[in-house]
Amino acid sequence: MHRVLTDSPILLRMAYSGLCKLEIPVEQVFAKAGLSPQDIDNSKRTPTSAQHGFWQALIDITQDEHIGLHLGESLPLYRGHVIEYLFTSSSTFGQGLERALAYQRLVSDGLRVKLVKTDAECYLVNDHLNKGDLLTLRHFTECLLVAVIRFFRFITEGQFQPLYLCLNLEKGADLEEYREIYGCEVSLQEEQTRLYFDPEVLEMPMWQAEPELLRLHERLAADKLMQLARFDLINRVRQLIGENLESGEVSLSFISGLIGMPQRQLRTQLSEADTSFHQILSSYRERLAKNLLADTQESIERIVYLTGFSEPSTFYRAFKRWTQETPIHYRQRKMTSQ
Repeated sequence: MHRVLTDSPILLRMAYSGLCKLEIPVEQVFAKAGLSPQDIDNSKRTPTSAQHGFWQALIDITQDEHIGLHLGESLPLYRGHVIEYLFTSSSTFGQGLERALAYQRLVSDGLRVKLVKTDAECYLVNDHLNKGDLLTLRHFTECLLVAVIRFFRFITEGQFQPLYLCLNLEKGADLEEYREIYGCEVSLQEEQTRLYFDPEVLEMPMWQAEPELLRLHERLAADKLMQLARFDLINRVRQLIGENLESGEVSLSFISGLIGMPQRQLRTQLSEADTSFHQILSSYRERLAKNLLADTQESIERIVYLTGFSEPSTFYRAFKRWTQETPIHYRQRKMTSQ
């Protein structure tokens, strides 16, 4: 199923803390990137695509072409997330790593990290990020690697040490600066981004290991992963509604057919996500109608068509139910407030 890629709010909170430590004007960065300070305090995931605007805003404001690397140095230690708990309640670092990788989507949809272990080498590899967005690829990669290495060192009480780092980047910082920050040799223009380390650290016991807590943390991680799956489904339904609204083909049976899911199953899964097809459709129409009335000069008749209503009278009744206003009064009020 096609889905909108998103990032955990913990990444934005960590970035906010790092920007404050660097004394970078956070409000200015957020405004330029189209983000709101309120995004820091809520639990809503942000679209991964928003990273491009974030990194571009940072470069424009700081004039630092290596800002991802430098922000990574200033990030707080990754703590207080279910991924950390999976590590600390596992028997060994290697077991914790495998469990964390199974739930890495809880951190970001931009991650597809795999552990590769052969007789000759051991490394983590991630090459999922959209290579068309070179700005995000570079700065997110450099920033994340600093955070990951610091977290692994913390979890292993200093036992984890990177041996070599390959970066799938066309250009980057000076190699000496990379060595100083990452603590190992670094090479650029590699086919994949790989973090090599000694496989012996995988066998390191975790002194905090607790089987009962591990089961609890795995259930929590699985529940959160299920929530994301429901979020994906709602977004997919919303997307298909938008694509087919003008044609009038926005029934539950039609959308379920496009998704490739039985109608009853779609209804059940939406119910488990505390919503329904009717609620999603109504919310989409309401938002679209408000935007068209407030921000365009489209006629009411045209807006009736664009929002998928068959009759103007049906549209008027729905709009009055949404806003307690008629479409004409709503448009007039929005025009006078601009």
